[in-house]
Amino acid sequence: MKIRILTAEDVQKALPMAKAIEAVRTAFGQFSAGQATVPLRSRFHTDKGVTLIMPAHLKQTGDFALKVVSVYGENPTQGLPTVAATVLVLDPETGMPLAFMDGDSLTALRTGAGGGLAVDLLAREDARRAVLFGAGVQARSQLLAALTVRPLEEVAIIDPVSAAAERLSAEVSTWDGALAVKLGADPAEAVATADIIMAATTTTTPLFDGNLLKPGTHVTGVGSFTPDMQEIDAVTVARARVVVDSREACQAEAGDIIKAEAVIDAEIGEIVNGTSPGRQSGDEITFFKSVGVACQDAAAAAAVLAGAEAAGLGQIVDL
Repeated sequence: MKIRILTAEDVQKALPMAKAIEAVRTAFGQFSAGQATVPLRSRFHTDKGVTLIMPAHLKQTGDFALKVVSVYGENPTQGLPTVAATVLVLDPETGMPLAFMDGDSLTALRTGAGGGLAVDLLAREDARRAVLFGAGVQARSQLLAALTVRPLEEVAIIDPVSAAAERLSAEVSTWDGALAVKLGADPAEAVATADIIMAATTTTTPLFDGNLLKPGTHVTGVGSFTPDMQEIDAVTVARARVVVDSREACQAEAGDIIKAEAVIDAEIGEIVNGTSPGRQSGDEITFFKSVGVACQDAAAAAAVLAGAEAAGLGQIVDL
């Protein structure tokens, strides 16, 4: 029995963001069409932390994977990351393992791709100015994905840790294109002039006043994933057309949705499938809320494996 082992570097090389967005597009379409088996995530608690197990199978494309994520708060005292994730890709015909890969890089990639898909479907075609709240791995991925589908000209990076914002700014300056980065911008002023706003933080307090949004703004929120977390305020939610990755998951887990008693207009997969429209006017304010769905992992992991096989990436181990 042979299995391909893929590192974080392999994952990133195997799946460029443009292809990741297309993989996630098919995943959300199948999910909203009832063509994906995505059981509720299992949680296993130990004295030191919790491990989440998230399987998914996409019936049309056959993508089949299992992600395991462990969250152990004391790990940094041992020089280990708080969160560690791995993904196992399985053959849907035989159940045999095909690949074992780094899950942290895959999670960032597929989450960014989901946000990029939302920008593609919901942001104005002429969107050029962006605001990014957060400067971590997920924030980076959101910006990269947005830049993949829109020729952004300027982004204001807002993070309470200036060193983190400076690091991301330095990296963005090496990307292709002429994207200008603003640091130290006034959040209210940046929000008021933005075409696209992306939030990837762990705050429990809304990041901006929704009254500041100009007509036509698109907002993506991926940071809050518990009922007590909230990046996006109730005013924004009330002014916007609300689109989510999963109605069930967002209504149970997303503080942005729960606290605002949001009326969800559509799942993004319904827009992919054509059963719900994308952007409906130039003045429409849109809000995409994502808590993450395991079908994204399965589709992205399958795409990573295909890319790795084509490029000869990773190490094949005979078990």
